[in-house]
Amino acid sequence: MRIAIAGFSDETCTFCKDPTTIDRYEPAVQRGQAILDGNRGVPTYISGYMQVLEAEGAEIVPITYASKTPGPFASWLTTDTFDKYADEIAAGLAGAGPLDGVLLSLHGAMAVSGVPKPEAELVRRCRKAVGAIPIMVTLDLHANEDHELTDAADAVFVLKTYPHVDSQETGEVAARCMVRTVRGELHPTQAIRRPGIVSASIFQASDQYPMKVVYDRCRDWEAKPGVICVSCAPGYAYADVPDIGMSVIAVTDNDQQLAETIAQDVSDLAWSMRDALARKLPKPQEGVAEVMRLVAEGKGPVVIADGADRIGDSTWVLKELLAQGARNWAIPGIADPAAAAYLEANHKVGDLVTISIGGWYNELSGTPAEVTGTIEYMGRPSYRLVGPMRRGMLVQDGFVARINLGDNRHVVVADRMRGSNDSAGLTSVGVDVATLDIIILKDRVHHRAYWDTVAKTDYPMDAPGLGLADLGLLSYENAPADAFPIGANWRGSR
Repeated sequence: MRIAIAGFSDETCTFCKDPTTIDRYEPAVQRGQAILDGNRGVPTYISGYMQVLEAEGAEIVPITYASKTPGPFASWLTTDTFDKYADEIAAGLAGAGPLDGVLLSLHGAMAVSGVPKPEAELVRRCRKAVGAIPIMVTLDLHANEDHELTDAADAVFVLKTYPHVDSQETGEVAARCMVRTVRGELHPTQAIRRPGIVSASIFQASDQYPMKVVYDRCRDWEAKPGVICVSCAPGYAYADVPDIGMSVIAVTDNDQQLAETIAQDVSDLAWSMRDALARKLPKPQEGVAEVMRLVAEGKGPVVIADGADRIGDSTWVLKELLAQGARNWAIPGIADPAAAAYLEANHKVGDLVTISIGGWYNELSGTPAEVTGTIEYMGRPSYRLVGPMRRGMLVQDGFVARINLGDNRHVVVADRMRGSNDSAGLTSVGVDVATLDIIILKDRVHHRAYWDTVAKTDYPMDAPGLGLADLGLLSYENAPADAFPIGANWRGSR
Protein backbone atom coordinates (compact mmCIF):
# COMPACT_ATOMS: atom_id res chain seq x y z
CA MET A 1 0.00 0.00 0.00
CA ARG A 2 1.48 3.35 -1.12
CA ILE A 3 -0.09 6.48 0.38
CA ALA A 4 1.06 9.96 -0.57
CA ILE A 5 0.90 12.81 1.94
CA ALA A 6 1.02 16.53 1.18
CA GLY A 7 -0.29 19.79 2.53
CA PHE A 8 -0.86 23.49 1.86
CA SER A 9 -2.08 25.64 4.73
CA ASP A 10 -3.07 29.18 5.54
CA GLU A 11 -5.52 31.07 7.70
CA THR A 12 -5.87 34.24 5.65
CA CYS A 13 -7.03 37.50 7.21
CA THR A 14 -8.31 39.31 4.14
CA PHE A 15 -8.76 42.54 6.13
CA CYS A 16 -4.96 42.88 6.36
CA LYS A 17 -3.18 45.16 3.91
CA ASP A 18 -0.29 43.09 2.62
CA PRO A 19 -0.78 40.17 0.19
CA THR A 20 0.69 36.77 0.94
CA THR A 21 3.47 35.99 -1.52
CA ILE A 22 5.84 33.14 -2.24
CA ASP A 23 8.61 34.63 -0.12
CA ARG A 24 6.43 34.27 2.98
CA TYR A 25 6.13 30.52 2.29
CA GLU A 26 9.31 29.27 0.71
CA PRO A 27 11.64 29.36 3.76
CA ALA A 28 9.26 27.06 5.66
CA VAL A 29 8.26 24.65 2.88
CA GLN A 30 9.05 20.99 3.55
CA ARG A 31 9.65 18.55 0.72
CA GLY A 32 10.08 14.80 0.65
CA GLN A 33 11.73 13.24 3.69
CA ALA A 34 11.84 16.61 5.47
CA ILE A 35 8.06 16.34 5.93
CA LEU A 36 8.41 13.12 7.90
CA ASP A 37 11.42 14.33 9.86
CA GLY A 38 9.73 17.63 10.73
CA ASN A 39 6.54 16.05 12.02
CA ARG A 40 7.87 13.04 13.87
CA GLY A 41 7.31 13.42 17.60
CA VAL A 42 5.21 16.59 17.21
CA PRO A 43 1.39 16.26 17.48
CA THR A 44 0.23 17.25 13.98
CA TYR A 45 -2.15 15.88 11.36
CA ILE A 46 0.83 14.47 9.49
CA SER A 47 2.27 12.74 12.56
CA GLY A 48 -1.17 11.15 12.91
CA TYR A 49 -1.00 9.92 9.32
CA MET A 50 2.47 8.55 9.97
CA GLN A 51 1.47 6.77 13.18
CA VAL A 52 -1.23 4.76 11.44
CA LEU A 53 0.46 4.17 8.09
CA GLU A 54 3.73 3.00 9.64
CA ALA A 55 1.87 0.64 11.96
CA GLU A 56 0.08 -0.80 8.91
CA GLY A 57 3.32 -1.26 7.03
CA ALA A 58 2.25 1.14 4.31
CA GLU A 59 4.80 2.99 2.20
CA ILE A 60 4.51 6.73 2.85
CA VAL A 61 5.23 8.93 -0.15
CA PRO A 62 5.84 12.50 1.10
CA ILE A 63 5.40 15.19 -1.56
CA THR A 64 5.29 18.85 -0.42
CA TYR A 65 4.01 20.62 2.67
CA ALA A 66 3.69 24.41 2.34
CA SER A 67 2.97 26.66 5.32
CA LYS A 68 3.99 30.23 6.06
CA THR A 69 6.96 31.39 8.08
CA PRO A 70 6.14 32.82 11.53
CA GLY A 71 4.89 36.37 11.63
CA PRO A 72 1.77 38.48 11.42
CA PHE A 73 -1.39 37.56 9.59
CA ALA A 74 -1.46 38.64 5.97
CA SER A 75 -4.07 39.19 3.30
CA TRP A 76 -5.05 37.34 0.11
CA LEU A 77 -2.56 34.87 -1.32
CA THR A 78 -1.51 35.94 -4.78
CA THR A 79 -2.63 33.63 -7.55
CA ASP A 80 1.02 32.90 -8.34
CA THR A 81 1.62 31.76 -4.77
CA PHE A 82 -1.33 29.40 -4.82
CA ASP A 83 -0.47 28.03 -8.25
CA LYS A 84 3.16 27.42 -7.31
CA TYR A 85 2.39 25.09 -4.43
CA ALA A 86 -0.87 23.60 -5.69
CA ASP A 87 0.78 22.70 -8.97
CA GLU A 88 3.92 21.45 -7.24
CA ILE A 89 1.82 19.08 -5.14
CA ALA A 90 -0.17 17.88 -8.16
CA ALA A 91 3.01 17.36 -10.20
CA GLY A 92 4.63 15.51 -7.33
CA LEU A 93 1.66 13.18 -7.11
CA ALA A 94 1.65 12.62 -10.86
CA GLY A 95 5.31 11.67 -10.75
CA ALA A 96 5.18 9.52 -7.64
CA GLY A 97 4.43 6.25 -9.38
CA PRO A 98 1.44 4.02 -8.58
CA LEU A 99 -0.44 5.28 -5.51
CA ASP A 100 -3.31 3.78 -3.52
CA GLY A 101 -4.42 7.02 -1.84
CA VAL A 102 -3.62 10.63 -0.96
CA LEU A 103 -3.87 12.31 2.45
CA LEU A 104 -3.92 16.12 2.36
CA SER A 105 -3.22 18.26 5.43
CA LEU A 106 -5.01 21.54 4.70
CA HIS A 107 -6.43 24.33 6.85
CA GLY A 108 -9.66 25.46 5.25
CA ALA A 109 -9.45 29.24 5.72
CA MET A 110 -7.14 30.05 2.83
CA ALA A 111 -8.20 32.98 0.63
CA VAL A 112 -6.66 33.39 -2.81
CA SER A 113 -7.06 36.18 -5.34
CA GLY A 114 -8.93 34.75 -8.32
CA VAL A 115 -9.52 31.32 -6.73
CA PRO A 116 -12.83 31.39 -4.80
CA LYS A 117 -12.54 27.92 -3.20
CA PRO A 118 -8.80 27.18 -2.93
CA GLU A 119 -8.89 23.95 -0.92
CA ALA A 120 -11.45 22.46 -3.29
CA GLU A 121 -9.40 23.63 -6.26
CA LEU A 122 -6.28 22.00 -4.82
CA VAL A 123 -8.11 18.70 -4.41
CA ARG A 124 -9.41 18.95 -7.99
CA ARG A 125 -5.85 19.42 -9.28
CA CYS A 126 -4.72 16.45 -7.21
CA ARG A 127 -7.60 14.39 -8.58
CA LYS A 128 -6.55 15.19 -12.13
CA ALA A 129 -3.04 14.00 -11.27
CA VAL A 130 -3.91 10.69 -9.58
CA GLY A 131 -7.28 9.63 -10.97
CA ALA A 132 -9.90 7.68 -9.08
CA ILE A 133 -7.96 6.69 -5.97
CA PRO A 134 -9.15 7.92 -2.54
CA ILE A 135 -8.22 11.48 -1.58
CA MET A 136 -8.92 12.38 2.04
CA VAL A 137 -8.50 15.75 3.73
CA THR A 138 -7.95 16.98 7.28
CA LEU A 139 -8.95 20.53 8.22
CA ASP A 140 -8.63 23.02 11.04
CA LEU A 141 -11.97 23.82 12.68
CA HIS A 142 -11.68 27.44 11.49
CA ALA A 143 -12.26 26.16 7.96
CA ASN A 144 -14.64 27.95 5.59
CA GLU A 145 -15.82 25.21 3.22
CA ASP A 146 -18.85 24.13 1.23
CA HIS A 147 -19.96 21.28 -1.05
CA GLU A 148 -17.18 21.92 -3.56
CA LEU A 149 -14.67 20.36 -1.17
CA THR A 150 -16.81 17.37 -0.24
CA ASP A 151 -17.61 16.85 -3.93
CA ALA A 152 -13.89 16.76 -4.74
CA ALA A 153 -12.58 14.69 -1.81
CA ASP A 154 -13.64 11.20 -0.74
CA ALA A 155 -13.72 12.13 2.96
CA VAL A 156 -13.12 15.27 5.02
CA PHE A 157 -12.16 15.24 8.70
CA VAL A 158 -12.11 18.33 10.94
CA LEU A 159 -10.61 19.02 14.37
CA LYS A 160 -13.00 18.93 17.32
CA THR A 161 -10.94 20.89 19.84
CA TYR A 162 -10.15 24.57 20.24
CA PRO A 163 -7.51 24.94 21.63
CA HIS A 164 -6.37 22.47 18.95
CA VAL A 165 -5.07 19.49 20.89
CA ASP A 166 -6.45 16.75 18.63
CA SER A 167 -4.48 17.38 15.45
CA GLN A 168 -2.67 14.05 15.66
CA GLU A 169 -5.86 12.23 16.60
CA THR A 170 -7.68 13.73 13.61
CA GLY A 171 -4.82 12.65 11.36
CA GLU A 172 -5.08 9.14 12.76
CA VAL A 173 -8.83 9.00 12.10
CA ALA A 174 -8.28 10.06 8.49
CA ALA A 175 -5.42 7.61 7.98
CA ARG A 176 -7.40 4.69 9.44
CA CYS A 177 -10.27 5.53 7.12
CA MET A 178 -7.84 5.63 4.21
CA VAL A 179 -6.30 2.24 5.05
CA ARG A 180 -9.68 0.56 5.42
CA THR A 181 -10.98 2.19 2.26
CA VAL A 182 -8.00 0.99 0.23
CA ARG A 183 -8.58 -2.51 1.58
CA GLY A 184 -12.23 -2.36 0.54
CA GLU A 185 -13.53 -2.50 4.11
CA LEU A 186 -15.13 0.96 4.01
CA HIS A 187 -16.92 3.05 1.39
CA PRO A 188 -16.96 6.63 2.74
CA THR A 189 -20.06 8.65 1.93
CA GLN A 190 -20.41 12.32 2.86
CA ALA A 191 -23.03 14.97 3.45
CA ILE A 192 -22.47 18.65 4.23
CA ARG A 193 -24.68 21.36 5.67
CA ARG A 194 -24.00 25.06 6.17
CA PRO A 195 -26.13 26.51 8.99
CA GLY A 196 -25.41 30.08 7.88
CA ILE A 197 -23.54 31.21 11.01
CA VAL A 198 -20.42 33.38 11.06
CA SER A 199 -18.76 33.76 14.45
CA ALA A 200 -15.71 35.38 15.99
CA SER A 201 -13.02 32.87 16.88
CA ILE A 202 -13.05 33.89 20.54
CA PHE A 203 -16.55 32.35 20.91
CA GLN A 204 -15.60 28.99 19.40
CA ALA A 205 -13.90 27.29 22.36
CA SER A 206 -14.77 23.60 22.19
CA ASP A 207 -15.15 23.15 25.95
CA GLN A 208 -17.61 26.02 26.38
CA TYR A 209 -21.20 26.66 25.35
CA PRO A 210 -22.33 26.52 22.60
CA MET A 211 -19.62 24.61 20.73
CA LYS A 212 -19.27 22.00 23.47
CA VAL A 213 -22.92 21.08 22.91
CA VAL A 214 -22.30 20.80 19.18
CA TYR A 215 -19.23 18.60 19.57
CA ASP A 216 -20.96 16.40 22.13
CA ARG A 217 -23.68 15.81 19.54
CA CYS A 218 -21.05 14.98 16.92
CA ARG A 219 -19.51 12.38 19.24
CA ASP A 220 -22.94 10.93 20.06
CA TRP A 221 -23.50 10.29 16.36
CA GLU A 222 -20.01 8.84 15.95
CA ALA A 223 -20.86 6.19 18.54
CA LYS A 224 -23.58 4.79 16.26
CA PRO A 225 -23.01 1.95 13.77
CA GLY A 226 -21.99 2.95 10.28
CA VAL A 227 -20.73 6.43 11.25
CA ILE A 228 -17.07 7.13 10.50
CA CYS A 229 -16.75 10.79 11.50
CA VAL A 230 -18.96 13.81 12.23
CA SER A 231 -17.32 17.22 12.07
CA CYS A 232 -18.33 20.81 12.67
CA ALA A 233 -16.09 23.64 11.52
CA PRO A 234 -17.40 26.90 13.04
CA GLY A 235 -15.41 28.76 10.40
CA TYR A 236 -13.19 31.81 10.21
CA ALA A 237 -14.82 35.23 10.24
CA TYR A 238 -11.77 37.19 9.11
CA ALA A 239 -11.63 35.84 5.56
CA ASP A 240 -14.18 37.70 3.43
CA VAL A 241 -14.95 34.78 1.11
CA PRO A 242 -18.16 33.37 -0.41
CA ASP A 243 -18.09 30.20 1.71
CA ILE A 244 -17.46 32.00 5.00
CA GLY A 245 -18.94 30.42 8.10
CA MET A 246 -19.88 27.19 9.76
CA SER A 247 -20.08 23.82 8.03
CA VAL A 248 -21.10 20.37 9.26
CA ILE A 249 -19.70 17.29 7.53
CA ALA A 250 -20.84 13.73 8.21
CA VAL A 251 -18.93 10.72 6.85
CA THR A 252 -20.65 7.34 6.95
CA ASP A 253 -19.89 3.88 5.60
CA ASN A 254 -21.88 3.77 2.35
CA ASP A 255 -25.05 5.28 3.84
CA GLN A 256 -25.94 8.56 2.16
CA GLN A 257 -29.27 8.95 3.93
CA LEU A 258 -27.65 8.52 7.34
CA ALA A 259 -25.00 11.11 6.44
CA GLU A 260 -27.71 13.57 5.35
CA THR A 261 -29.69 13.01 8.55
CA ILE A 262 -26.66 13.54 10.77
CA ALA A 263 -25.46 16.67 8.99
CA GLN A 264 -28.92 18.22 9.15
CA ASP A 265 -29.35 17.36 12.83
CA VAL A 266 -26.05 18.95 13.89
CA SER A 267 -26.69 21.95 11.66
CA ASP A 268 -30.12 22.53 13.20
CA LEU A 269 -28.64 22.25 16.69
CA ALA A 270 -25.98 24.85 15.92
CA TRP A 271 -28.54 27.24 14.41
CA SER A 272 -30.66 27.02 17.55
CA MET A 273 -27.72 28.39 19.60
CA ARG A 274 -26.53 31.04 17.14
CA ASP A 275 -27.02 34.00 19.50
CA ALA A 276 -24.36 32.63 21.85
CA LEU A 277 -21.85 32.99 18.99
CA ALA A 278 -22.53 36.72 18.59
CA ARG A 279 -22.43 38.13 22.12
CA LYS A 280 -20.68 41.26 23.40
CA LEU A 281 -17.36 41.39 25.26
CA PRO A 282 -15.91 44.17 27.46
CA LYS A 283 -13.78 46.87 25.85
CA PRO A 284 -10.28 47.62 27.18
CA GLN A 285 -11.07 50.41 29.65
CA GLU A 286 -13.84 48.48 31.35
CA GLY A 287 -12.00 45.18 31.00
CA VAL A 288 -8.70 46.27 32.56
CA ALA A 289 -10.56 47.79 35.52
CA GLU A 290 -12.39 44.49 36.02
CA VAL A 291 -9.17 42.48 35.76
CA MET A 292 -7.52 44.66 38.40
CA ARG A 293 -10.55 44.10 40.65
CA LEU A 294 -10.26 40.33 40.15
CA VAL A 295 -6.58 40.43 41.10
CA ALA A 296 -7.35 42.47 44.21
CA GLU A 297 -9.95 39.86 45.20
CA GLY A 298 -7.38 37.05 44.93
CA LYS A 299 -8.71 35.73 41.61
CA GLY A 300 -5.38 36.08 39.83
CA PRO A 301 -3.33 35.32 37.94
CA VAL A 302 -5.61 36.58 35.17
CA VAL A 303 -4.93 36.01 31.49
CA ILE A 304 -6.23 38.81 29.27
CA ALA A 305 -7.11 37.40 25.85
CA ASP A 306 -6.50 40.35 23.52
CA GLY A 307 -7.97 38.37 20.67
CA ALA A 308 -8.60 41.17 18.19
CA ASP A 309 -4.91 41.78 17.46
CA ARG A 310 -3.90 39.88 14.31
CA ILE A 311 -0.75 41.93 13.66
CA GLY A 312 0.70 42.09 17.17
CA ASP A 313 1.01 45.88 17.34
CA SER A 314 -2.22 46.81 19.15
CA THR A 315 -1.72 49.20 22.06
CA TRP A 316 -5.27 49.52 23.43
CA VAL A 317 -4.81 47.12 26.35
CA LEU A 318 -1.22 48.23 27.04
CA LYS A 319 -2.33 51.86 27.36
CA GLU A 320 -5.11 50.97 29.77
CA LEU A 321 -2.73 48.94 31.96
CA LEU A 322 -0.43 51.97 32.14
CA ALA A 323 -3.23 54.49 32.67
CA GLN A 324 -4.94 52.49 35.40
CA GLY A 325 -1.73 51.70 37.31
CA ALA A 326 -1.75 47.91 37.02
CA ARG A 327 1.28 46.09 38.42
CA ASN A 328 2.86 42.65 38.03
CA TRP A 329 2.06 42.04 34.37
CA ALA A 330 3.76 41.00 31.16
CA ILE A 331 3.07 41.26 27.44
CA PRO A 332 5.12 38.62 25.56
CA GLY A 333 5.17 40.63 22.37
CA ILE A 334 4.37 44.02 20.88
CA ALA A 335 5.28 43.62 17.21
CA ASP A 336 7.09 46.69 15.96
CA PRO A 337 9.86 46.01 13.41
CA ALA A 338 11.10 49.61 13.42
CA ALA A 339 11.28 49.87 17.21
CA ALA A 340 12.98 46.46 17.46
CA ALA A 341 15.57 47.44 14.84
CA TYR A 342 16.25 50.72 16.65
CA LEU A 343 16.79 48.96 19.97
CA GLU A 344 19.09 46.35 18.43
CA ALA A 345 21.20 48.99 16.68
CA ASN A 346 21.44 51.56 19.45
CA HIS A 347 21.09 49.89 22.86
CA LYS A 348 22.27 47.07 25.05
CA VAL A 349 21.07 45.18 28.11
CA GLY A 350 21.05 47.50 31.12
CA ASP A 351 20.20 50.67 29.20
CA LEU A 352 17.37 52.88 30.39
CA VAL A 353 15.21 53.73 27.39
CA THR A 354 12.14 55.73 26.50
CA ILE A 355 10.56 54.51 23.28
CA SER A 356 7.24 54.58 21.43
CA ILE A 357 6.04 51.11 20.43
CA GLY A 358 3.15 49.59 18.49
CA GLY A 359 0.21 51.31 16.86
CA TRP A 360 1.81 51.47 13.43
CA TYR A 361 -0.24 49.15 11.19
CA ASN A 362 -3.56 50.98 10.86
CA GLU A 363 -6.13 52.92 12.87
CA LEU A 364 -7.46 49.74 14.49
CA SER A 365 -4.06 49.22 16.13
CA GLY A 366 -4.39 52.34 18.26
CA THR A 367 -1.62 54.92 18.50
CA PRO A 368 1.97 54.26 19.61
CA ALA A 369 2.48 53.82 23.35
CA GLU A 370 5.42 55.50 25.04
CA VAL A 371 7.17 53.34 27.63
CA THR A 372 10.20 53.96 29.81
CA GLY A 373 12.21 51.19 31.42
CA THR A 374 15.37 49.14 31.60
CA ILE A 375 16.30 46.67 28.90
CA GLU A 376 16.79 43.33 30.65
CA TYR A 377 16.96 41.00 27.65
CA MET A 378 17.99 41.34 24.00
CA GLY A 379 18.44 38.56 21.50
CA ARG A 380 16.85 35.91 19.31
CA PRO A 381 15.63 33.28 21.74
CA SER A 382 15.29 29.64 20.78
CA TYR A 383 13.07 27.39 22.87
CA ARG A 384 10.76 24.39 22.80
CA LEU A 385 7.06 24.59 23.50
CA VAL A 386 5.97 23.03 26.79
CA GLY A 387 2.17 23.15 26.53
CA PRO A 388 -0.27 20.63 25.02
CA MET A 389 -0.29 22.34 21.63
CA ARG A 390 2.75 21.13 19.65
CA ARG A 391 4.67 20.21 22.78
CA GLY A 392 8.36 19.87 22.00
CA MET A 393 8.30 21.95 18.81
CA LEU A 394 11.36 24.17 18.41
CA VAL A 395 10.63 27.89 18.12
CA GLN A 396 13.26 30.27 16.74
CA ASP A 397 12.25 33.86 17.39
CA GLY A 398 13.40 36.91 15.56
CA PHE A 399 14.93 39.80 17.51
CA VAL A 400 13.23 40.71 20.77
CA ALA A 401 13.96 43.10 23.62
CA ARG A 402 12.33 42.88 27.03
CA ILE A 403 11.88 46.18 28.83
CA ASN A 404 11.17 46.23 32.58
CA LEU A 405 8.98 49.27 33.29
CA GLY A 406 9.24 48.84 37.07
CA ASP A 407 6.68 47.39 39.45
CA ASN A 408 7.25 44.00 37.75
CA ARG A 409 5.77 45.26 34.47
CA HIS A 410 7.35 43.77 31.35
CA VAL A 411 6.90 44.55 27.65
CA VAL A 412 8.63 42.50 24.98
CA VAL A 413 9.27 44.45 21.77
CA ALA A 414 9.58 42.06 18.82
CA ASP A 415 10.39 42.37 15.15
CA ARG A 416 7.36 40.20 14.28
CA MET A 417 4.17 38.96 15.87
CA ARG A 418 5.02 36.87 18.91
CA GLY A 419 2.61 34.81 20.94
CA SER A 420 3.01 32.85 24.13
CA ASN A 421 0.52 30.03 24.15
CA ASP A 422 2.55 28.49 26.94
CA SER A 423 5.10 29.87 29.39
CA ALA A 424 8.16 29.25 27.20
CA GLY A 425 7.73 32.51 25.29
CA LEU A 426 8.09 34.42 28.57
CA THR A 427 10.66 32.33 30.40
CA SER A 428 12.91 32.39 27.30
CA VAL A 429 13.31 36.16 27.79
CA GLY A 430 13.79 35.98 31.54
CA VAL A 431 10.31 36.61 32.92
CA ASP A 432 9.41 34.74 36.12
CA VAL A 433 5.83 33.76 35.35
CA ALA A 434 5.15 32.86 38.98
CA THR A 435 5.45 36.54 39.99
CA LEU A 436 2.82 37.82 37.57
CA ASP A 437 -0.76 38.78 38.36
CA ILE A 438 -1.73 39.55 34.75
CA ILE A 439 -0.56 37.97 31.48
CA ILE A 440 -1.67 39.73 28.28
CA LEU A 441 -1.76 37.45 25.24
CA LYS A 442 -2.46 38.30 21.62
CA ASP A 443 -4.70 35.28 21.34
CA ARG A 444 -8.27 34.12 21.52
CA VAL A 445 -8.54 30.50 22.71
CA HIS A 446 -5.39 28.47 21.95
CA HIS A 447 -3.55 29.75 25.03
CA ARG A 448 -6.11 28.12 27.31
CA ALA A 449 -4.69 24.65 26.66
CA TYR A 450 -1.75 25.67 28.86
CA TRP A 451 -2.67 28.84 30.73
CA ASP A 452 -5.87 27.44 32.22
CA THR A 453 -3.58 25.26 34.33
CA VAL A 454 -1.73 28.34 35.62
CA ALA A 455 -4.22 31.21 35.75
CA LYS A 456 -7.34 31.36 37.88
CA THR A 457 -9.24 33.51 35.38
CA ASP A 458 -9.28 33.81 31.61
CA TYR A 459 -10.65 37.20 30.59
CA PRO A 460 -11.43 37.85 26.90
CA MET A 461 -11.49 41.48 25.83
CA ASP A 462 -12.73 43.11 22.63
CA ALA A 463 -10.30 45.82 21.65
CA PRO A 464 -10.41 47.25 18.13
CA GLY A 465 -8.48 45.13 15.65
CA LEU A 466 -8.63 42.89 12.61
CA GLY A 467 -9.83 39.94 14.68
CA LEU A 468 -12.39 41.69 16.85
CA ALA A 469 -15.43 39.99 18.36
CA ASP A 470 -17.91 42.61 17.14
CA LEU A 471 -18.05 41.53 13.50
CA GLY A 472 -20.44 44.36 12.66
CA LEU A 473 -17.43 46.71 12.63
CA LEU A 474 -15.87 44.88 9.66
CA SER A 475 -16.89 45.58 6.05
CA TYR A 476 -17.74 42.36 4.21
CA GLU A 477 -18.12 42.30 0.44
CA ASN A 478 -18.36 38.58 -0.35
CA ALA A 479 -20.37 37.13 2.55
CA PRO A 480 -23.76 35.61 1.66
CA ALA A 481 -26.71 37.88 2.40
CA ASP A 482 -28.22 35.32 4.78
CA ALA A 483 -25.04 34.76 6.83
CA PHE A 484 -25.84 35.43 10.49
CA PRO A 485 -25.07 38.05 11.82
CA ILE A 486 -22.96 39.77 9.14
CA GLY A 487 -24.97 39.31 5.95
CA ALA A 488 -27.08 42.05 4.41
CA ASN A 489 -30.29 40.34 5.57
CA TRP A 490 -29.19 40.58 9.24
CA ARG A 491 -27.44 43.93 9.46
CA GLY A 492 -29.49 46.37 11.48
CA SER A 493 -31.84 43.62 12.72
CA ARG A 494 -30.06 42.96 16.04
